[in-house]
Amino acid sequence: MLEDDDNPYETLDEASSMGTHMLAGAAAGIMEHTVMYPVDCVKTRMQCLVPDPKADYRNVYDALNKIVRHEGIRNTVRGFSAMATGAGPAHALYFACYEKIKHLASGGMQGNHLANGLAGCSATLLHDAIMNPADVVKQRMQVYGSPYQSTLMCFRDILRTEGPSAFYRSYATQLTMNVPFQSIQFMTYEFMQDILNTERNYDPKTHIVAGALAGAVAASVTMPLDVCKTLLNTQENCARTQLTYISGMASAFRTVYQFCGIPGFFRGITARVIYQMPSTAISWSVYEFFKYIIHENRKRQNSVSTEDRYVPSAVQLAAASARSVDR
Repeated sequence: MLEDDDNPYETLDEASSMGTHMLAGAAAGIMEHTVMYPVDCVKTRMQCLVPDPKADYRNVYDALNKIVRHEGIRNTVRGFSAMATGAGPAHALYFACYEKIKHLASGGMQGNHLANGLAGCSATLLHDAIMNPADVVKQRMQVYGSPYQSTLMCFRDILRTEGPSAFYRSYATQLTMNVPFQSIQFMTYEFMQDILNTERNYDPKTHIVAGALAGAVAASVTMPLDVCKTLLNTQENCARTQLTYISGMASAFRTVYQFCGIPGFFRGITARVIYQMPSTAISWSVYEFFKYIIHENRKRQNSVSTEDRYVPSAVQLAAASARSVDR
């Protein structure tokens, strides 16, 4: 038996860990956003400050029902291709960076939640640099009455009329939201794993439960920033602001407060928690599954190569037998 077989699957060898985490992370990111995408559309609609009377929704179910009935089911997945294009590479870098920095900062020791939080912050910088332009296009297409017929049309129009900076107008707010969001998510996930899965073996049930709780806690804490991010991405027509564009986190906070007061910072919180709980659970469980499968395959390959080194071939056995007879 190989010595590596006694180790949990989390302890991947240095030579293979980066590619393993990137592949697992890309699969996890695409699955996470795909399954819950219609709820993400509802969240964007419910966060609008001055919704059209036809798009004023009471709750998540009412929103989904009205969108499907009046606009067609295809409108619940508008902007999906923009999300899919960004999610794969963004999550590949996200998880690979997280695992690498977590290992370096913790010295390979489990239970260091400060190291987990630091790793989450660092991973977010890479993730958001890729996902921010995709989010801008996605949310422009999700709003009620969006004039864009395709992701490419939306991208070209934003680039032509507002310039490249429009894709990063919400980047500072996105980071301000996602750094604490991801730090809280990673720390909560690792904390729950320490409680539910002390041996750190592959256990789908604990990955799902820990992921869902991590998503719910992080989503609730950072909700006001998500409302501001949506405003900066969609650039709703707020005539009372007397501004051509709403730019910067401070301006977004003032605008939300002016239109809706304190409750405005929590518009769509139910949709966001409903979105984040299963999507984060899916993300972590798919990530852990792919990491486990890749690691197991690599272990089997190493086991076979080791046996080949130490098990003598038929020719070697025959030669040894002949030498014994000669003696």
